[in-house]
Amino acid sequence: MIRRRAAAGEADELAVELLKLAAGNRGHWVRPWDGVLDEVRSLPSESRAALAEALVTQYHADEAGPAARGNALTLIGVIARGLPGDRLSAERLKRLDELGRRHTLWYGERHELLAEAELAAGRSLAPAVVAAFRRSALPAYPDKALAVFAAKLTEPVLNVGEEWAERAMRDTRDIPDQQALLRHATTATAAKPTRQWEQQARTLIEPIGADRVRAVLLPWLTLVGRRTFELDRREYESDVNSSYDPYNANALRGVTWVLALLPAHPDTARALGTLVETSLRKVAGIGPRSPKVANAAVTALSRIDGGPALAELARLATRVTYKGTLKLLDTALRTRAEALGMSRAEIEELAVPAYGLTEVGRAEQQLGDVTAVLEVQGAKVVLGWRNSAGKAVKSVPAAVKRDHAEELKELKAAVKDIDKMLSAQSERLDRQFLADRTWPYAVWRERYLDHPLVGTLARRLLWTVDGTTVGFADGELRTLAGDPVPEGAEVRLWHPVGHEPAEIVACRDWLERHGITQPFKQAHRELYLLTDAERATGTYSNRYAAHVLRQHQFNSLAAIRGWRNKLRLMVDDTAPPATRELPQWGLRAEYWIHGEGDGYGEDTTESGSYLRLTTDQVRFYPIDAAENSAHCSGGEYDMWLRDGAAPVESVPLADVPPLVLSEVLRDVDLFVGVASIGNDPTWQDGGPEGRFREYWTSYGFGELNQSAETRRATLERLVPRLAIADRCTIEGRFLHVKGERHTYKIHLGSGNILMTPNDQYLCIVPKAGPAAPQTGYLPFEGDRLLAVILSKAMMLADDTKITDPTILSQL
Repeated sequence: MIRRRAAAGEADELAVELLKLAAGNRGHWVRPWDGVLDEVRSLPSESRAALAEALVTQYHADEAGPAARGNALTLIGVIARGLPGDRLSAERLKRLDELGRRHTLWYGERHELLAEAELAAGRSLAPAVVAAFRRSALPAYPDKALAVFAAKLTEPVLNVGEEWAERAMRDTRDIPDQQALLRHATTATAAKPTRQWEQQARTLIEPIGADRVRAVLLPWLTLVGRRTFELDRREYESDVNSSYDPYNANALRGVTWVLALLPAHPDTARALGTLVETSLRKVAGIGPRSPKVANAAVTALSRIDGGPALAELARLATRVTYKGTLKLLDTALRTRAEALGMSRAEIEELAVPAYGLTEVGRAEQQLGDVTAVLEVQGAKVVLGWRNSAGKAVKSVPAAVKRDHAEELKELKAAVKDIDKMLSAQSERLDRQFLADRTWPYAVWRERYLDHPLVGTLARRLLWTVDGTTVGFADGELRTLAGDPVPEGAEVRLWHPVGHEPAEIVACRDWLERHGITQPFKQAHRELYLLTDAERATGTYSNRYAAHVLRQHQFNSLAAIRGWRNKLRLMVDDTAPPATRELPQWGLRAEYWIHGEGDGYGEDTTESGSYLRLTTDQVRFYPIDAAENSAHCSGGEYDMWLRDGAAPVESVPLADVPPLVLSEVLRDVDLFVGVASIGNDPTWQDGGPEGRFREYWTSYGFGELNQSAETRRATLERLVPRLAIADRCTIEGRFLHVKGERHTYKIHLGSGNILMTPNDQYLCIVPKAGPAAPQTGYLPFEGDRLLAVILSKAMMLADDTKITDPTILSQL
């Protein structure tokens, strides 16, 4: 048809035929269109010129719609190459500008033909258009024509749209040496730098100078994750504006490799640690923003000598939950430990810096006539100021801002670092119960009790020195009777397992008497002892079976607590249970779970991962036993065996050490207590089709689990001290609060509320973030639900002052 129409000079008819064919194929220029386009390109120039003019006419025809106009533009791009004139240039430019607002372009639409026509006309492409083509050419198996075209686009150096990239291009625009280094960073397309890559980087660093390179690069990292303009999000796309530009991500990886080649510096370690966390922040429908950038930053930290880099690695190991990056962190710490002839645990202890603190939890620095005071107060560090007369002032004195800007910057950075490290060290200490660690007394005092930062946590915990329970009060280590403790031989972290109830109560009284708030539950730690039901089942516990959990929240909690887990997808696949390995005890704990629901899109995310899980048994196995697995959607767990090996039976619960059983079940209780849909006040209707209503009601107002019982005991001691004590009573599973409008019952396990008359449900959704009610002394940190319950009680006790319209409409 093409040959016949062209030979007959029927350019108008040929244009119509081609546009009809393109419409039938929805403008997707894929096979067999390659042959069609090749045929059109091979026409004599006079036939192509006539056909191009005919397509211009069709473009402007009244009946032409957007699709036809787009197809006409593409065909003109094919036909007009090498012909005189520039047809539909304004219309083509408008179309290209529209493409610049898209994240990626499908190769089948052949948009590179428009771009090539624009370049052939002697004009450059807009930076946003270049960015769209570069991103589109990055998949593992890109279209060859698109990849070849994108490779020609060498300007600008990086893709626009991200703050860090645009800042990098501005900073290096007029400095050839720095721009060459930035260009080299864009070639970081592998997981690790090659020796050749590093040699080239060193050659480029030398004329600039290491200090100058660091000063230029580090400010870029503070801007990572921010966009300068939003891309249009297409219906099938995830949140592309919250993820990294994949082309720039390669350059970002190269920047971390360059930083690893520079002399060690605290600012470098701090910036790389922040980059790891920023890059692992999750985006809906995508997951972590950029694991490859996070991994590159970890690799860079592992290659930098000195305490600050090691401290960042140790801190990140307690915070990161993404498996690939966590594996790199573990390897880096293990390698460093082996090089120093130490254990991994010792390396983590020695890696904690003092951050300028000159005594436990405190430092003073003189800045002219002003004294800066850094002081750790609980889980936070506060930066305060005293003038020359020694009087406290609220804000930073003007003289400090003027004359000591660099010192002020360092102090503010120290505050952020200490806040992060306090949280990480609290997590690490909380994991020590299952580590079964002991310390020589002198080592323990140095690394824990008297350490400028860790000491702020260690001095709020209980320990045993040669078997005697001790704590820090009134400036020294004391027994529960108040006697000073002489130097001992062996120190352990105190755990309530194995102690009589009277001693546990004595520990709580001692902490309360001295006004000590523990960084996590220790004296008030829940004990999970073997039950009659578990003695009957023998090898498994059903204590936390038949719960419905939010899968992604459960997965994050499990990772934080040291469990391995695989997200369940609605696919024909199997997965192992959530597992926690306990090498000190030769055991592996398993929590059996499976995906809940069968409605794709209703019970899953867009990517197919289940929104919810249903829980089953908790079991223990020898640590080297073969792994169990079950279908993601449910079914029996079976042990996958090789070479005719016999299955390994699970360990009888009675043979599991009581401390191990208690700590593992405490983790599982945490998973249920936090991730269960039963403690979500918005699930009153039972979720999709109301099928979880019965579960929500039974969990939200049912019997208390062990953590809720601990919360109940804590409230029994706290409530009498509250200003609203005369309006509160604790009865069974509820905290009763007498308001002016109603009497309210707050469930101690879920925080859900019933009110008179007729136990009508009251939905109050707490704000996101940590709750911090003004209740005075609390015996421990970390129980957000306890704080939520107290906040709700205080509000409801004075219910005539409630102004929230959503709550008022229910009252």
